[in-house]
Amino acid sequence: MTAPESLTDPESLRERALDALVTARDRTALLTSCVDEPELTAQHSPLMSPLVWDLAHIGNQEELWLLRAVAGREPMRPEIDGLYDAFEHPRAERPTLPLLPPEEARRYAADVRGRALDVLESSTLRGTRLTEAGFAFGMIAQHEQQHDETMLITHQLRRGPAALTAPDPVAGPPFTGPAEVLVPGGPFTMGTSAEPWSLDNERPAHQRVVPAFHIDTTPVTNAAYQAFIEDGGYQDARWWAPGGWDHIREHAIGAPLYWRREGGQWLRRRFGVTEVVPPDEPVLHVCWYEADAYARWAGRRLPTEAEWEKAARHDPVSGRSTRYPWGDADPTPEHANLGQRHLRPASAGSYPAGASPLGVRQLIGDVWEWTASDFEPYPGFAPFPYKEYSEVFFGSEHKVLRGGSFAVDPVACRGTFRNWDYPVRRQIFSGFRTARDGAA
Repeated sequence: MTAPESLTDPESLRERALDALVTARDRTALLTSCVDEPELTAQHSPLMSPLVWDLAHIGNQEELWLLRAVAGREPMRPEIDGLYDAFEHPRAERPTLPLLPPEEARRYAADVRGRALDVLESSTLRGTRLTEAGFAFGMIAQHEQQHDETMLITHQLRRGPAALTAPDPVAGPPFTGPAEVLVPGGPFTMGTSAEPWSLDNERPAHQRVVPAFHIDTTPVTNAAYQAFIEDGGYQDARWWAPGGWDHIREHAIGAPLYWRREGGQWLRRRFGVTEVVPPDEPVLHVCWYEADAYARWAGRRLPTEAEWEKAARHDPVSGRSTRYPWGDADPTPEHANLGQRHLRPASAGSYPAGASPLGVRQLIGDVWEWTASDFEPYPGFAPFPYKEYSEVFFGSEHKVLRGGSFAVDPVACRGTFRNWDYPVRRQIFSGFRTARDGAA
């Protein structure tokens, strides 16, 4: 991986950190200003926090790491630390806590931000692991953007009229390329030791040997998934892992979340608007069990995490692993659907400029992609800066998702970035693509 100058030069890093923090805060402001106070304090689903909790939590984490840990300053409001500790209070009970009201939460987050920018301006971005290459600032920008994505999920869950708007992706010509791509077998470098803002679970870089496999050129579409539904996929135990079969029967699940059948067609609810399910978009809001069942029905399987990353990063000509499918340059709107520019995925096959050297498309952006793999540490993993970021989640309870979605900001999305969730989760912006063994 060849890092751009913006990832190595101190002043470029400072400018990059400032831009990332400002971009994240602008998005936070949008997500928390477009609804009224009752909507901010309400819990729209027991799976999610009230929006006002996320708002103050963002400020509290920034204070903990940038003001206290980096700058060594005294706590501003130590009495609220426990309220906004994500491990101390599960989401379902957060509405019962004495949370800061919306205006007070905004003032607190703004006060922290002003002081944090002073710290950034005076920092050498060297010295400790936290400050080296601006890691702590990049970590906080990523943290805020991750909560922005969480708040966008809450907006999708909430009932009522649309509160957010965005232009649709520009429709390109229908994709007519091959349905799958052969990824040659052999070793490749997985993970990273060079990306300065990479998180602990992405590290260290290490060699993996992956046998040859085929992978879908694009994510699975709504039309393809409808064929699974119409063939009785949700009524046939053959396609389902035992836990998945039990789950869909217990909860009477028969289609992706937010879908319903009406007048002979499938409709979906998307950010307060009801619309016909677009056939060419990647399927969205399916859990791991649904993705796995579809793959079995199709005579295929989900790719492993290593296969997904090899398809996304390995250049078979140079033998290098790049930062992104298209190379080492940062994403642009021509490469991928990221950053909440749109409130939906683009049609499958979009963004040819973002394709991998082998021609696989939309590996970054549009939809998070479920993989077959459990969330496990890489060889040589070391928790940093705290074990609760990754280490406590390792194990078979969580499945890995890769690639980001339209709701992910570029600062929190790269070829090595790892996401994880329970295999029953559907409220997240998740889709998938399938794979199969062999070189034939």
